[in-house]
Amino acid sequence: MSDAEQTVEITLEQIADYEFKVRFDDTAIPDLITDETSPLGHDGGPNPSRLLAAAVANCLSASLLFALRKYKNAPGTIGAKAKATLARNEHGRWRITHISVDLQLADKAELLDHLDRVLAQFEDFCIVTQSVRQGISVDVSVRDGDGNTLPVPNAG
Repeated sequence: MSDAEQTVEITLEQIADYEFKVRFDDTAIPDLITDETSPLGHDGGPNPSRLLAAAVANCLSASLLFALRKYKNAPGTIGAKAKATLARNEHGRWRITHISVDLQLADKAELLDHLDRVLAQFEDFCIVTQSVRQGISVDVSVRDGDGNTLPVPNAG
């Protein structure tokens, strides 16, 4: 693989019902338990919608920190609040239609150097937010217990 491309791999294993263990392959990161909200699931962990909102908010927070430090700032702690809005589409299926993120700096604006430049560029550093904004191509395959690939009409 070249320097122009990287991959991130995870493995999911069903525990029970809609609860899954997420393993972050080739890392020392502890496993994460995910679950759907009730009544479908048992609220045993964050569901995928919450994980997506968390990923966007986390990425924006880290990107803001990176941009601040790029201009030699030593900011205090950064906080974020994310809100994902779900609505039914024309087929009655739930979809995330909007994510809003409110980032909170600990410092007063006048204490941060080059804040105008920081604010103009930090979002561009955020891999997750910019990917979500563009749309991400997702290929899907399904295999049976024998390893045979099953036809998925709407895949990819």
